[in-house]
Amino acid sequence: MANRKKEVYKVQPMTEGKRNIIRGLIDEYRIETAEDIQAALRDLLGGTIKEMMESEMDEHLGYEKSERSDNDDYRNGYKRKRINSSYGSMEIEVPQDRQSSFEPQVVKKRQKDISDIDQKIISMYAKGMTTRQISDTLMDIYGFETSEGFISDVTDKLLPQIEEWQTRPLDSVYPVIFIDAIHYSVRDNGVIRKLAAYVMLGISVEGKKEVLTIQVGENESSKYWLSVLNVC
Repeated sequence: MANRKKEVYKVQPMTEGKRNIIRGLIDEYRIETAEDIQAALRDLLGGTIKEMMESEMDEHLGYEKSERSDNDDYRNGYKRKRINSSYGSMEIEVPQDRQSSFEPQVVKKRQKDISDIDQKIISMYAKGMTTRQISDTLMDIYGFETSEGFISDVTDKLLPQIEEWQTRPLDSVYPVIFIDAIHYSVRDNGVIRKLAAYVMLGISVEGKKEVLTIQVGENESSKYWLSVLNVC
């Protein structure tokens, strides 16, 4: 990731104190690689979907959340909804309007499964995606029924969040690091092809789980894993 210190993944001497920390973390969190990575990715998904729905509500009402309007309809809090994703079951917050006329598109009212879009959303967090690529991904999620102006608005809302996540500072040492690749299909110029999202999950000294990086490659290989480790 950009602006990261190379010492993040430097192997430190294993002292007895560090061994005790790691044992405590494993005992307390019952760490299993796939489940922990999925839990962290669910957090990213939930926040991103909420931001996308906020943009949909802006479009529906004709004004942003911070603006004043004479519109008879207005925001009316949130409703929690449980959905299934490729990373397991999760709860999201769906914006509500006073007239109950808001029809979200990223996750429709009666939709219970988002496994067809969650991989696309995660791919937006992968290192190296440009504004254009993010816009193309959002267009793929929403389809061509949505205006280009709306896609641009969603991109503008998500881009700072994605860039902040990509460039955030990391701790100098993580006692425990898990690495795994998640495989998914994407449409590229009308052709479906397989890609691999390389995910690194770290456990901080305080016991906090954190996704350190997500990068997308053509397939999973030891050579690409080495490049991911070297870049980070």
